[in-house]
Amino acid sequence: MYINNQLLRFTTAGSVDDGKSTLIGRLLYDSKSIFEDQLEAVEASSAKKGFDYVDLSLLTDGLKSEREQGITIDVAYRYFATPKRKFIIADTPGHIQYTRNMVTGASTANLALILIDARKGLVEQTHRHSFIASLLKIPHVIVCVNKMDLVNYSEEVFDKIVEDYKAFSSKLEVSDIQFVPISALVGDNVVNRSENMPWYDGATLMHMLETVHIESDYNHIDSRFPVQYVIRPQSKEYPDFRGYAGRIGGGIFRPGEEIMVLPSGFTSKIKTIELGGKLLDEAFAPMSVTMTLEDEIDISRGDIIAKPNNHPQTEQDIDLMLCWMNQRPVNLNTKLYVRHNTKEVRGVLKEIQYKLDISSLQRIENVDHLTMNEIARVKIRTAQPLSFDSYRKNRITGSVILIDEGTNETVAAGMIV
Repeated sequence: MYINNQLLRFTTAGSVDDGKSTLIGRLLYDSKSIFEDQLEAVEASSAKKGFDYVDLSLLTDGLKSEREQGITIDVAYRYFATPKRKFIIADTPGHIQYTRNMVTGASTANLALILIDARKGLVEQTHRHSFIASLLKIPHVIVCVNKMDLVNYSEEVFDKIVEDYKAFSSKLEVSDIQFVPISALVGDNVVNRSENMPWYDGATLMHMLETVHIESDYNHIDSRFPVQYVIRPQSKEYPDFRGYAGRIGGGIFRPGEEIMVLPSGFTSKIKTIELGGKLLDEAFAPMSVTMTLEDEIDISRGDIIAKPNNHPQTEQDIDLMLCWMNQRPVNLNTKLYVRHNTKEVRGVLKEIQYKLDISSLQRIENVDHLTMNEIARVKIRTAQPLSFDSYRKNRITGSVILIDEGTNETVAAGMIV
């Protein structure tokens, strides 16, 4: 029934106790996306805590320590669907010591929900989360002014917050910002329109989520196809079949078109594109397909298929905005594995140009190491050339993760500048 629905991934961010988990609970509850036994468990927990209302935030806080402290620590993913769209929510924590969790949750999102407590207005966390949304190039932001019930649904309070946020966000790179006054606790303007705010004639939050235009979030201009797997069945039926499977990272590919393979620079033409046994006339991001080419050329996992007149740059020295995620600090000249799409190469941290104070957005120079949750502009050098775009141009071919050689842990996420 919901088979052809678009999928919208969104992340929530806000200060501690702004009501993110309650808001997600309210979205799930009012859109009838939770099971009866889940609701009964939440009702029982709420009664046990002595609340005279159902505490919907308990629906999302999965870790016991989160429920006990009433805060979100890890990134919680929740899935729900309405007749118009499917949704994946990344509920990310608000504390500064969990910056890395927020970066993780936001990295694949089309949209960020930023919560502001109507009583407090913009706080340091608001600035930090908006900056991270801008750094990760999340195309859409919805600012939810929550707890309107605690300021008597005042239009002046809402207008002041909208004005403050617009002034602040003009320094950031976010093109699409919408504002909605809500009360997650009682459900005003979340799924159902509020009768308490007749002065607000905009859409409800759910309507915004269902109608935000995400078709153009993918780059459909620059064709990029990172090869994930080379298919060689070598069976009687297909003695010479050689297909390249992967997920399209940008642009549109059609049979008969000229292509170029990087980093080798070989060229050929697309013979066929297929998906699930069906031949396609065209394929585009984010489809996962198998391509065959006219010529037998040497292609392996990690190569990128692009167009001869529009291809990514291939370099060994790469500038990144990096979020360091590991408890052990990192020093200059540390060796790491660099994973870019399907390719993994060795690399070394050559230079830390500056790190950012996320609260004030000031640059701190003369830095020789990074500690957990710090964000910095760095240079890395890789053992073999990588073919990449800037993150601004393409989030898929412009991002990397760094992996510790000894422990195989993911230690950092990077956006190519």
